[in-house]
Order: sequence, then C-alpha cells, then structure tokens
Amino acid sequence: MLKYVSRAPVAQLDRVLASEAKGCGFKSRRAHVLFMDFIKFLGTAGARVVVARQLRASGGIWLSLDGTNLLIDPGPGSLVHCFRSRPKLDPTTLSGIVLSHKHLDHAADINVMMEAMTIGGKEKRGTVLVPQDALSGSDPVIYKYVRPYVNKVKTLKSKVKYTIGNIEIVAPVKHMHGVETYGLIFKGKKHTIAYIADTNYFPELEKKYSGDILIISVLSVKPSAFQHLSVEEIKGIIKKVKPKTTILTHFGMGLIKAKPWLVAAELSRELKTKVIAASDGLLFRLGSRRTDR
Repeated sequence: MLKYVSRAPVAQLDRVLASEAKGCGFKSRRAHVLFMDFIKFLGTAGARVVVARQLRASGGIWLSLDGTNLLIDPGPGSLVHCFRSRPKLDPTTLSGIVLSHKHLDHAADINVMMEAMTIGGKEKRGTVLVPQDALSGSDPVIYKYVRPYVNKVKTLKSKVKYTIGNIEIVAPVKHMHGVETYGLIFKGKKHTIAYIADTNYFPELEKKYSGDILIISVLSVKPSAFQHLSVEEIKGIIKKVKPKTTILTHFGMGLIKAKPWLVAAELSRELKTKVIAASDGLLFRLGSRRTDR
C-alpha cells in the first residue's frame, strides 16, 4: 500500500512514490495516480472576477476512481495545473473528460485537454461527455477539428446512464443556469460522488443527489441574482442528502472574503456533519480521513 509522507520535499516525495509504485507492481511513479481513489481540485474559482484575476485557480476537478481517471470541468489553466500538481497528473492517463456546462470557467481548456489526452490526436483515446449546446448551435465550445482525436464524443442528457472506464455517470436533473447545465453523479465499486454544479436553487436538488461525497459549487454567502447557490441555500441540501463529507468549491468574491474554511467549519458545527472547503491543489483521498494540500 502507498504510504502518506507528510511535509516531504518534492524531490523526496517523488522518490518515495517511485519506489512504492514499483513495489505495487507499477513501472513508474506516474502509475501511482491510477492506484489511489482520490479527488484532486485543480482550482476552486467561481464567477468571472475570481477567475479573470486568478484569485483562485480554475482548472477543474480530477477524479481517480477504480483505476479510471476523469477530468471534470477543465476551466482556464487546467493543463498547467495538471503538470504543476505534485506528483504530476498525466493527461494521457485520462479515460474521459466531462463538462457540466459550457461557460468558460468550466470549459475554457476543453480543447487543449482533448489534445493533451491524445498527444495532439496521435494516440486516439477517451470519451468526452458534454451538453448538446457545447457541440452545436450558434456558440459551441468544442472545435470540430479536435473531435476525431477521441474515441467518442457523447451528448450529456438527464437521467441517462453513461459508463467511462469503471465509472458509471448520470446527470440526475437539468439545472437552472442560463445555458444547458447538469450536475453529475459518479458511481464506482465502493464510492459514489455527487457533484452539484452551477444552478439557481430549486427543491429537486435536495432529492436528486445522493453520494458518500457531495461536492457543491457555492458562490456566495447569501442568495444572489447570479444563478448560483449560496451558503444559506445549501444547508437544506446537505441535511437531506446526508453525505459522509461535503466539499465546497467554486467560490465567488463574497465567499472568499468570508474565508471559505471558516464558513465550512461553521456549517459542520451547525449541521453536525463533515463539511470542508476545497483549496487549490487539495487532494481528497476517498476512503480516508486525510486530505493533502
């Protein structure tokens, strides 16, 4: 089993990972990424100002589950943050890329990540799963020339089950967010991760998402007119879903000023359940109480 090495210098950590990956039957430390089940936050920025000024990074979420790697919502800087990650996250190990919707803070790097996943189309691989309006209409975000690089480009629809590698994916309900938007549920052998992407609040959110881990995009402390959830609005969702852990992400300016880690701590006390605020580069190990930064 891989051991956790705390506060080790990067070079030392890399040597340990290489050694232990080899001991687990892998040829290089690169393969350790496929060995663990984890969620890696390549960014936690929400809303235009935070993204445009890069007050928080905006690279999306990397999910590794049952030997399958998925990239979710690769916003600006996704590729850069894959390679800045320690250890690095290799895009060629991805089995697929999934978009909740086509807004730039979630989709700006979709084309470059399709190229990176396939070495510029030289190694055809992977599935891309996106809403229809990301592919067609007057304002698609995926270039036509990169589409043949991957094995499959699929249209995301609510209540349809999809499988990428060893992960089952379903979008339980269409969200209220200006463009075609869906939240997602990722189901593996032992873990289920629910991801509530950008949306106005509506009561069905409390019934449609269930999982061991609940990831919520929460922009502000109080409800606003920006078609995003607020801290006040997610309380009822957490109470109904009752996940083992709730992870907050996609922070706007107001929430950043309120200090997300303090907001999460207060929610934990009030709701008597574990709530944490993601930070840029946070590694959440599934099946473990440990988080690495």
